Amino acid sequence: MSSPILKMVAERIALSLLLLFFVSIMIFVGTQILPGDVAQSILGQSATPQALANLREALGLNDPAYVRYFKWLGHALTGDLGTALSSGQDIASSIWPRLKNTMFLAFWAAVASIPLAVLLGLIAVRYRNGLVDRFISGFALASTSLPEFFIGYLLIYFLAVQFQIFPAISTVYDGMPFLDKMKAIALPALVLTLVVLAHMMRMTRAAILNVMQSAYIETAELKGLSPFEIIWKHALPNALAPIINVVMLNLAFLVVGVVVVEVIFVYPGMGQYLVDHVAKRDVPVVQAVGLIFASVYILLNMVADIAAILANPRLRHPK
Repeated sequence: MSSPILKMVAERIALSLLLLFFVSIMIFVGTQILPGDVAQSILGQSATPQALANLREALGLNDPAYVRYFKWLGHALTGDLGTALSSGQDIASSIWPRLKNTMFLAFWAAVASIPLAVLLGLIAVRYRNGLVDRFISGFALASTSLPEFFIGYLLIYFLAVQFQIFPAISTVYDGMPFLDKMKAIALPALVLTLVVLAHMMRMTRAAILNVMQSAYIETAELKGLSPFEIIWKHALPNALAPIINVVMLNLAFLVVGVVVVEVIFVYPGMGQYLVDHVAKRDVPVVQAVGLIFASVYILLNMVADIAAILANPRLRHPK
């Protein structure tokens, strides 16, 4: 790997770490300015002033904000996410099974959406400005125009209530048979697939069409290669950088943007866990989930940037 590429990769990693640091500050500050009193929400309205003062002291709420922030960040860096105020349980051990469920759902949604998006983008380019291209583009536009909660309720009505093909509530647990688990996540995975499919397909189509204007594409056409062969062998490899970027961004959405979908289907993932504890004003849980979501999003964006650098032939083979 050449020195310019190493330098750019190192810069992306450093920038991502710096961004995560500033995001952690925003998460901490955002949870501190939430209305209400944590001690009051734990002890209830009948708590005495002395009991409230004792609990605030025990929780460290009387310390300056910057002291509490660096304590929280230092513990988080060692894997200690604190204790949930509402249940007294260790947050890290409570989050882990939820995170596994969210990753399981996001993985299968990605398995379905990424190859399908690239394939539909290739087909749309092959038959550009024709009936097939217009149908695919129209479907993509309609899919991106509808919010995920609306798509979710539509699928529940038709596939769970009317035809009873899939369950309306996506209950999964450890030890559940694989096929039963796949059936349980079918509807939320389908919603996520429809939400991200259109964006990836449109970006794939746009990236390949941009490459199709190049001179070497005309040379390939003059050699008598078939249109699909030109697209697959010549246009797609040179359009990988923007496609990888949009795929990674949508992978990040699949992990951190599942809150609405998990709430609709009562799926036991990170999104449902976050919503439950926001309602309880459980600040340590909200901070922990927010930091994990931010870390995943920034990590996948960093991977997208690095992959785009490595996929750029002008950087890999400098003159």
